[in-house]
Formats: sequence, structure tokens, C-alpha cells
Amino acid sequence: MQDAPRVDDAPTSRRFRLLDDDLIKAAAQCWIVLAALYCAFDFPRQLTDGFTNGAGRPFGDDYVNYWSAAYLALHGQAKLVYDWTGFHAFQQSVVGEALGNYHYSYPPVLLLLSAPLGALPYLWGWAAWTLAGWYAFYRALIVASTRKVILLALATPAILLNTICGQNGTWTAALLGGGLVMIDRHPRLAGVLFGLLIYKPHFGLLLPVALIAGRHWQTFTFAALTTVLLVGLSVVLYGADVWQLYLFNLAQLRTVILEDGTGVWHRMMSIFVASRRLGADVPLSYAIQFAFGLVAAIVVAWSWWRDTATSALRNALFILGTCLTTPYLQDYDFPFAAFVAIWLLDVGRDHPARLTSIKLSIAGVMIGPLLAAPLGVATDLAFGPLFFLPAFLIACACLWQTRPAHRNARLA
Repeated sequence: MQDAPRVDDAPTSRRFRLLDDDLIKAAAQCWIVLAALYCAFDFPRQLTDGFTNGAGRPFGDDYVNYWSAAYLALHGQAKLVYDWTGFHAFQQSVVGEALGNYHYSYPPVLLLLSAPLGALPYLWGWAAWTLAGWYAFYRALIVASTRKVILLALATPAILLNTICGQNGTWTAALLGGGLVMIDRHPRLAGVLFGLLIYKPHFGLLLPVALIAGRHWQTFTFAALTTVLLVGLSVVLYGADVWQLYLFNLAQLRTVILEDGTGVWHRMMSIFVASRRLGADVPLSYAIQFAFGLVAAIVVAWSWWRDTATSALRNALFILGTCLTTPYLQDYDFPFAAFVAIWLLDVGRDHPARLTSIKLSIAGVMIGPLLAAPLGVATDLAFGPLFFLPAFLIACACLWQTRPAHRNARLA
């Protein structure tokens, strides 16, 4: 016999709808306007000295790396991409002598994937890179949710960071989120999307764990085949020497950017960097990162192996667990927060007692990329994990709470 509905259920439901449909919608619209105004203010400043601001920053910021690398690879000079001196000289010839130090830290497969940029002029390439990445992200959100997601796709704070920094976070979110929502309906396509993530391999650390635990063998196979194909094509087109140069540079960049972190640590969101800012040495920081990653892997494996969670909860745990696993995690990587928001809200419908805490944790994941860097600069500490760790813990609590419900359902 079902319990009688509470007297205040309807008003509570209306309050939640009011919060979701009015207050949040108004906040998203205001943010979109503010972000557009900031872009209108910021972009002209990057054109004061050629394609730079005269103080080292090029138009599109990190986009200068993607376009320059694509252009060089398209014109048979892929090795120059991993020659820091030669690459910098080429970039200066494109945007101006005032350019600061920019480097290319991606494997040669991205030269293959971004090749069309090299056929476009610099500014037109930036427009194509930015708009196409956002549209891919938006289309993946549509698949992930039955609601209208246009406001979410525009108002996710990390979208602004990607726009002004010229970064690839929208592409990463589209591949990762799109692959997760396609697993059950189109497992082979999901595998291809996951395989394309080889250009950012640290975001695929938990993929084998999840796919094997979930018995998604077709997706696993197609992800592996796509990865092998892309690596093989890059070797055929650019030569094995390019991979050797990349691996050599990677070891040095790991020391300069991650372990030392001079100049960029405040934008890092990982457990590793937070440990370093608290005074831990490099080996201890790696050990702490490994411990968090191991816990995340166990939770992800458990949620994907047993029938104890909905796909929304499994997917949210996977992305949040990935944030806990990789030592290299920057604020511009967080467009995938939009997928976490969609999935955790779905989880909240199954766990109404936790709905308020779920909404607060979603807010943390969404605004973390905006707040972590200024807080870091102000305090000399890294606060990144504090913005997504609560969401992971709440999702774990929901996962644990589903165990008796599923067991009772099977018994019934």
C-alpha cells in the first residue's frame, strides 16, 4: 500500500519548478549577456599589434598552437611542431613578434584531426574551431537530455573560458559526453568517439575500467580500433620520428607545467596540484593522486558492473571519477560539467531527499572553473578539487542508497 501524498508536496514541486524555470533561467540569460560583453571587450585588445595584444598574447590565445601545428603538418613540416624554437619562430611570423611562449603538448594524432584548420586563414580558422566545437558540444547535450539545452550549452561557464582561450574543452566534452550517451543505442559509434579522445589520453584513464566492467565489448573494441588506426595514420603521414619528438617534449613539459607549474598552476583543478600547493613533494603528490584515482576506479567499476545505478548515475560517476584520477586537469576542460548537471538532476528525481545537496554540488562543478584560478592567485593554494569532490561523494551516496531498492525489486 502506498503512502498518502504529503500536503505540501504540490507547493514543494512548484517551488522547485519556479527555481528551475525562472530563477536559474534568468541567471543563465544574465550570464550569457555578461560573457558576450566580455568577449566584445576582450577580442579587440588582442589585435593591437598584428594578431597580438602587444604583450605576448595572440588572438585566440592557445588557438595559435592548434592552427600553427595544423598548418605546418599540412605543409609537410610536422617535425617543426615539436621543435620549440622553430615552432615559436613560425608562430611569430603568423601573429607578430610580440608573441609570448606557446608550445604544442598534444600527440601527433591531433595534427591529423585538426588538419582542416591548416587550410583556412588564421582568423577564419579560429571562428571554425570555436563554433564547430561549441556546436558538437551542443548536439551531444541534445542527445543527453530530453529538455531544451540551448541555455545550458551557452551558459556553462567553461564555455567562456574555451572561447577566450581558444581551447579544446568543447571538443573533449562532445566526445566524452557523446560517447557515454551513445553506448546503449549505438555502441560502435560510442567506441569511435572514445577512440578520438586519444588526443587527450589522460581523459580516457577510466574508460577501460568502465567498458570492461559494464561488458560493453563492442564499444571497447571500436575504441581500441579507432585509437590504433589514428596512431597508425599519424605514423604513416608524419613519420615515427614525430612521435619520438612528442614523447621527449612530453617528459619536459610534465616537469615544467605539472610538477613545477610555474605560471599555470592556478588554472589546474587536479588533486595532484592541490597537494603540491599544500607543500607535498612530487612523489607524495603522485601517491595522493593515485589513491584518489584508485578509489574512483573502484567506484566506477562497481557502478558499471552491477545493476545498481541508472545510466545517468554511472555516467556522472565516470566523469567525476576521471576528474579525481587525472593529475592534469585545467579549468577549460570543464564544459563536461553540463553533462554532469543533466545526469545528476536525473539522479535527483530518484533521490528527492538529496535533491538540494545535488543542486548545490552541481553549482560547484559549474562555477568551479571561474573561481578556482582567482582564489588560487589570492591565496597561493589550489582549490580545484573542492568544486567537484562533493558532487562525486553525493553521487557515491546515491549509488549506495540504490542497493537495497534494486535488491528489493529483484526479490519482488
